Amino acid sequence: MRHYNYLFLLAFSFLLFQCGDTNASKQSGLSINVGAQSLMLGDTLNLSINNPKNLEISSVNYQLNGKPIKENAILNAVTLGEKNITAELMVGDKKETLSQSIQIFNNIIPSYYTYEVVNVYPHDMTSYTQGLEFYKGELYESTGQRTESKLRKVNFETGEVLKNINLDDSYFGEGLTILNDKIYQLTWQARRGFVYDVNTFERLSTFNYGTSKEGWGICNDGNTLYKSDGTEKIYLLNPDNLNEKGHIEVYTEKGKIPNLNEMEWINGKIYANIYQRNGVVIINPKTGGVEGVIDFKPLRKLVTQHPELDVLNGIAYHPERNTIFVTGKNWDKLFEVKLQKK
Repeated sequence: MRHYNYLFLLAFSFLLFQCGDTNASKQSGLSINVGAQSLMLGDTLNLSINNPKNLEISSVNYQLNGKPIKENAILNAVTLGEKNITAELMVGDKKETLSQSIQIFNNIIPSYYTYEVVNVYPHDMTSYTQGLEFYKGELYESTGQRTESKLRKVNFETGEVLKNINLDDSYFGEGLTILNDKIYQLTWQARRGFVYDVNTFERLSTFNYGTSKEGWGICNDGNTLYKSDGTEKIYLLNPDNLNEKGHIEVYTEKGKIPNLNEMEWINGKIYANIYQRNGVVIINPKTGGVEGVIDFKPLRKLVTQHPELDVLNGIAYHPERNTIFVTGKNWDKLFEVKLQKK
C-alpha cells in the first residue's frame, strides 16, 4: 500500500529542476553562492559571495524575496516555491546588487487518505461543475462552458434547483465561494469575477484579476479569499476590494503541483482539486506545503458513463455533518464522504 501511495503522489508531482543561474557581475566576477539551488523547508541557508578577484567588500546584506535574511538563516517562516535571493554589497565605494534564484520544497511526505461513501445524491448531469460550497446549510454551485454557465442554489438531497441565473454567453463560469452573505464567482479567461447577494442573486459588483491570469477555483477562511489560476500558485485576495495581496506556491517534497482547480477551506487547510487527476491535495495555507493526498478516482466509475462525462471537480464541506461532498463535471451523482487517514 505504501508503494501505491507513493506512486499516486508522484502522479500529482512535477519536479522542477531548472533553477536560475547566478546573475554575476561581468566586470567584478562577483556572484552569490547558495550552496544548493534546491532546498527544503527547515534547511539552513549557507550564503556567501564568490569573489574570484579578491575585491574589497565592506558590507553584504541579503534578502529573500525582498525581506532581509541572514546568510545562515533557517528556512522556517517562509513559503515554498521559487524564490529570489539578492545581495547588496559595498565594493570599495560602489554599491553592487547580485541575485540568485532558488527553490524551496516541502519537508514532509504527504499523508494518504482513503474515504467512506456515506450517502449518494442525484446531481444534474448537464452541470459542468466548477464551484461547490455550503453556506448556512444550503448548497451553491457554479458551472462552466460558454453559453451554459450558471450560478445555482441546489437542494443537495433531491438535486432540485432552488435558484438559478445564467451567465452571459461570453463568460465561462468557474469557482465560487461565499463570505458575509456575498457570493464571489470567477470566470475563466475573461479576467473578471462577479459578486452577488447570496439571498437574491442580485449582482452587486464585478472585479478584475491582478497578477493571476485566469480564474479556476476560490475559497475563503472567513477573512481572506484564496484564488487559483490553473498553475501551482494560490493568490490571496482582500474581500473588500478584491486586490491580490500576495500568493503561495503549492509544493510537495518532490516539486510543484500545478493545475490547481476548485478549492475548499476545511478546518484550517485548503483542499484543492487537481485538474485531470480525479484527486485532491490538502494544503497548508501558511507555507503552500502539501500535507495530504486523496484519490477519488474510483468514484468516476460509480456515475453514469456518457460521452460528456469529465473529471472530478467540486468539493464542499458540511461543518454540521462533518462530511465532504464531491462530484464532477457532468456527473449524475453527488457523493457524501468521510475521510480516513492511512
